[in-house]
Amino acid sequence: MTSEEPMASAAVVAAEPAPAPEPVPTTEQDQQPPSDDEKSSEWRPSRPASPPQRQDDISEGSEATVRPVRPEPTSRYANLNYWKARRVTFYRNGDPFHPGVEFRFKLGRDLVSMDALLDRLSERLELPRGARFIFGMDGDRKYRLEELEDGASYVVSSYKTFKAASYGKKNGMWYGGTATGTSGWSRAGTRKQSVAESDAPPPGGGKSTSGRVIRIINNMDHSIQCRVLLNLRTTQPFEEVLEDLGQVLKMSGAKRMYTITGQEVRSFSQLRNEFADVETFYLGTAIVPSALSPGISAPLPIESPIRRSRSRGNVAAVPVSDDTRGRRARSKSRPRVLYAPEGEIIRNSDYTLLEVLKEEPIRVTIRGLRRTFYPPIHHAPIDNTPPEKKMQLEWVYGYRGADSRRNLWVLPTGELLYYVAAVAVMYDRDEESQRHYIGHTEDIQCMELHPSRELVASGQRAGRGRRAQAHVRIWSTDTLQTLHVFGMAEFEAGVSAVAFSQLNGGSYVLAVDAGRESILSVWQWQWGHLLGKVATLQEELTGAAFHPLDDNLLITHGKGHLAFWNRRKDGFFERTDIIKPPARTQVTALQFEQDGDVVTADSDGFITIYSVDSDGAYFVRMEFEAHIKGISSLVMLSEGTLISGGEKDRKIAAWDSLQNYKRITETKLPESAGGIRSIYPQRPGRNDGNLYIGTTKNNIMEGSLQRRFNQVIFGHHKHLMGVAVHPDDEMFATAGHDKNIALWKGHKLIFATQVGYECVSLAWHPGGGALAAGSTEGHLVILNAEAGAHVATLRVCGSPLNCLQYNSAGDLLAIGSQNGSIYLFRVSRDGFSYKKSNKIRGAQPLVQLDWSLDGSYLQTVTADYDLSFWDIKALSPEKSPIAMKDVKWFTYNSTVGFLVSGMWNNRFYPMTSLITTASRSSAHDLLISGDSDGYLRLFRYPCASPKAEYNEAKVYSGSVYSARFLFNDRCMVTSGGSDASLMLWELVDD
Repeated sequence: MTSEEPMASAAVVAAEPAPAPEPVPTTEQDQQPPSDDEKSSEWRPSRPASPPQRQDDISEGSEATVRPVRPEPTSRYANLNYWKARRVTFYRNGDPFHPGVEFRFKLGRDLVSMDALLDRLSERLELPRGARFIFGMDGDRKYRLEELEDGASYVVSSYKTFKAASYGKKNGMWYGGTATGTSGWSRAGTRKQSVAESDAPPPGGGKSTSGRVIRIINNMDHSIQCRVLLNLRTTQPFEEVLEDLGQVLKMSGAKRMYTITGQEVRSFSQLRNEFADVETFYLGTAIVPSALSPGISAPLPIESPIRRSRSRGNVAAVPVSDDTRGRRARSKSRPRVLYAPEGEIIRNSDYTLLEVLKEEPIRVTIRGLRRTFYPPIHHAPIDNTPPEKKMQLEWVYGYRGADSRRNLWVLPTGELLYYVAAVAVMYDRDEESQRHYIGHTEDIQCMELHPSRELVASGQRAGRGRRAQAHVRIWSTDTLQTLHVFGMAEFEAGVSAVAFSQLNGGSYVLAVDAGRESILSVWQWQWGHLLGKVATLQEELTGAAFHPLDDNLLITHGKGHLAFWNRRKDGFFERTDIIKPPARTQVTALQFEQDGDVVTADSDGFITIYSVDSDGAYFVRMEFEAHIKGISSLVMLSEGTLISGGEKDRKIAAWDSLQNYKRITETKLPESAGGIRSIYPQRPGRNDGNLYIGTTKNNIMEGSLQRRFNQVIFGHHKHLMGVAVHPDDEMFATAGHDKNIALWKGHKLIFATQVGYECVSLAWHPGGGALAAGSTEGHLVILNAEAGAHVATLRVCGSPLNCLQYNSAGDLLAIGSQNGSIYLFRVSRDGFSYKKSNKIRGAQPLVQLDWSLDGSYLQTVTADYDLSFWDIKALSPEKSPIAMKDVKWFTYNSTVGFLVSGMWNNRFYPMTSLITTASRSSAHDLLISGDSDGYLRLFRYPCASPKAEYNEAKVYSGSVYSARFLFNDRCMVTSGGSDASLMLWELVDD
């Protein structure tokens, strides 16, 4: 019997249930370790908040489950089954075909509350609003963990309604979590197979003393690597073996072999003994000084095997110990190696170099289709540890005015307060600096400033999963610390309005649910207490406020709606409607006079003043037309002047409330600025008339009614999909559906040019002087990148030009179209002259494109995530992906491929969303990805393993359209979301 047989038999015995033994004393030999079957049933979360997994998220193995079964004792606490881990199976509500997810936990150790279990279930089950309710098979709701019985099955739901179904049964076969034998669902077979593969002898049948599998790296080009199997008992001289290894790495004159720390290997004996634990070696020609002491290396020359720095600057190389690099080289996440085909086997007369090993292809399922990606022979080693850099938000460009209301304030420090996507921005114009509050997980929908102007209440929309529920956060503008969070699981679709009370120092906060019933709720936010709520049952409720003279009187307004709600001491609300209710017009803004009269503005351009009679009923005291069509903002200044802003006519008007709202003066914004969205005084409390204006085109203007308004912040106001970075400077350009092409350097806008076409793609010429943009109508627009001047417009086709890219030499431009074809243009005069060269016909819409390093090939990604290749010289699609596996790419912006496949089948997060953008860094060591749920994830490159860990950030609710590294990899720019959010990130040490 071999040494492996006893281990296998022991595992089988441990997996089978043991009979009830005699009650005799137990020895150490009788205690069996947990079997592979039981280990595989341990539950681990699919995507932790920040990898690696937390200790409290990992279920510990229970020893009670592998002990022999004893007779049921009379005492409850003497029963070992009471203390053992519980195995419970959960099914998805209303889905009879769901196979079920089995959890194993101990009360008080792995899980301490029902909320903790719901958090885990939200990560494992794909539910529309996360796991919120647990029911038994009979529909009885479970409230405590103690109610969950061992071996039982339960149903998890996002809603309170239980749907009866034959859970656990599919095509006549049950998926029971507690079944035994072959009918039970288990992953033990897969686990044992992987163990057998890892315990297999090395290829060729040699032992560790006669043969070794090592990775060799070209010291002149670290991207050229290979795994080889060496015969250590050969009679061939060691120098000749090094020359043969050099031929494998495509280098001539290889005479030296080094470890990562610079120690030279001079013989087979050293490989067998001294460097037995080292698996990665470098081949070179220069002599490297030996290490000064174990673990401390001497300064290395330029050919040092130490990994090159990410930036292009001269950064001192940090020596890495043999132990650390050795562990990374032996990462278990590397795919299983196979023998190469006969034509790729390199041999010599003495068979010293036995065989060149080859990694197996990776297969990834995307949108239900299985795709195969073939590995290149030479690529950088796979490192599954998280990158040494993390993303830190540096700057937020633009302002959200296209689809929001009342979203601009001025803090006591003089900073402008507004929000973009899920970020609250505090912008200091004098210091040209920004501070950011990033506590929200989804887009901010509403915000209000505390009467002290030091606290902020902000409400977010509802996202996918339990941790992205709609809620309200109270935070400090000074420390950016979150003070209170309330409303979890209370709001359905989001929070459409928040407001602080006035008389009691802002102790109350009202919030309006964005769901169908538009529920109005009042909270005492210091304690998180819900004081009362009422369903307004109004569609498109746009705002609400406390009355400044009564903290129990609330006013809501919206489409054909203006109501007064009086909150009684028992928490109930009494509704009072006005005598003459508004028509089906939209009440868009609300303000108050000093005596408490209500001033409203509507979408028809009218301003209405409501007073109260002796019976407490509100009636219309005055009404007049102030603007053409809609009024979006009202501001009552301290001296009684009312400022109104028109959304359609772009006018700002001043009215004297003390003289029956006589018009004082008005001014008009230019058409490029957009309509009025929000108005706020530059110096609250003063009567100087200086205002900040937020516009519908995501700009912020400053000025007064007596002088012109100047632009403070520029932003794109429609989908922003085109982003291009300068080849050798910290600049980037953007192009969006708003027909603007903008150039940014640092935190400032250099220029913004109107081109007349909606742009979806953008590329920068390698010379740095020209920009090329593709439009939705098939036009190619060329701009001078230094001055922003329009150079030329060429008609390419009638379909959108989704992607375009210059080759490394800058003499060819490839354009991928929605019709599936590739268009090639000859480029001259540093990117300012274009001539249509050829067209390669295709069938599927193209969304991403990359040139090969030599300019001979293209790789593209279709809208269905198919990876295609194109031969530029033959002007035809390349049908064989195997023939293209060793091509080196000038850029890597494709979202699929072998070297980026770890983003798709990653074990740390569920693939419920699609990856929409990806980009490789200039130093070829980092990879950024963005998905349709707004997540940004930073990986090491290459990323070809499902165990690849990452650093994560989430500031978008919609898709991330583009993410690109700047030329020196110190910063990164991203765009996405429904509000054309553009953000700059700094990569800092983790």
